[in-house]
Amino acid sequence: QVQFVESGGGLVQPGGSLRLSCAASGSLDGIFPMGWYRQAPGKQREMVARIRTLGRTNYLESVKGRFTISRDNAKNTVYLQMSSLKPEDTAVYYCNSEIPGRGSWGQGTQVTVSS
Repeated sequence: QVQFVESGGGLVQPGGSLRLSCAASGSLDGIFPMGWYRQAPGKQREMVARIRTLGRTNYLESVKGRFTISRDNAKNTVYLQMSSLKPEDTAVYYCNSEIPGRGSWGQGTQVTVSS
């Protein structure tokens, strides 16, 4: 099972940007599709971005045009570039493979958007 470690979160003002990183414990081979998810207090976890084996991406409607998912196979890392951040983007962000049992949930990284 691949372990993931998320990083790059923090406190940012509305309109700001952050880049999250998801480092895998091993090769990215065989773990796609995988996604970035978020969970806000009192809400269910939701997928915000997905990247597939051949690179095709999907996004939650509310983040389209603001978030970009990408990967670096050489670094075994998947990224989430977030821009034009809004207070409603505040959540703990996680990454994981969509293949059942292929990956395990990490601790996540907190993103707080506030003035």
